[in-house]
Amino acid sequence: MKQNQPHAKAEMHPRNPHNQGYDFTQLAQLHKPLQACLAPNPVGKLTIDFSQPSAVKALNSALLKQYYQVMNWDIPAGFLCPAVPGRADYVHYIADLLELKSGVLAKGLDIGTGANLIYPIVASQSYGWTMIGSDIEQASYKNAALIAQSNSNLKKLIDVRLQTNRNAIFAGIIKEGEIFDFSMCNPPFHASAEDAMSGSRKKNRNLARHSQKRRGNDSTATHQSSLNFGGQHNELWCDGGELSFVSKMIRESVDFKDQVTWFTSLLSKKDNVAPLTKLAKSVGATDCKTINMAQGAKASRFIAWRF
Repeated sequence: MKQNQPHAKAEMHPRNPHNQGYDFTQLAQLHKPLQACLAPNPVGKLTIDFSQPSAVKALNSALLKQYYQVMNWDIPAGFLCPAVPGRADYVHYIADLLELKSGVLAKGLDIGTGANLIYPIVASQSYGWTMIGSDIEQASYKNAALIAQSNSNLKKLIDVRLQTNRNAIFAGIIKEGEIFDFSMCNPPFHASAEDAMSGSRKKNRNLARHSQKRRGNDSTATHQSSLNFGGQHNELWCDGGELSFVSKMIRESVDFKDQVTWFTSLLSKKDNVAPLTKLAKSVGATDCKTINMAQGAKASRFIAWRF
């Protein structure tokens, strides 16, 4: 049937298993709660209302079951619920960056893994890598650790660590003598709570608008989406935004240059690439790269530096 055919997303990394979009019928069979979120769009294809956190959460749970064999995954209400396909792209491009020979396994560090633990899940189950996820918030740390411990395929590959020093990023997480092939980070993009709220409202308005086009004019969807604000303070904003956060990361990376081969971080703003690359070179980085990614119409990127 037409409604069962996935919608291709050709711009994703060629190894990204989500390249062909979603087969909602199959996903709903794997994760029953998703069934209640499905509805046909005007051309008869099944979809969900992406402006509704409960629907996105159900979709994530289904995707994690189908592609990563994660049977037990949940996040507390109000925490960031990222889209799995886009997050997977970052992992696959890091694999390209590492240029590992066939069969060689890597060890990675995810700074700010959040309550969702998405990056360590994707990395460990896609490549067999050993992953450390760190977070500064107790609630995020506890939930991420619970996910890792509740799935046998994650338990042996993922460790979650609590950052107890709010002035540190790597210090206190990377142990003496510990070696990592890479670190990764999805930094808090916004500079203030007001900026984060404004960005969330704009995103929800756009999602609700697209949802209305698919499912007809329904004022309830617009009203409900405007109330949704997924993500905690440390997940969404910090003083100075991503420029300040990644600048701090670059400066601190100097102290761990012998323990981490590649340091990387996502950047939401293209204008931040040049000053951060300049900073990395000024503190002694010998190699800096910018890796561009795209998911549909959305362009994204991460920077990488090493010493």
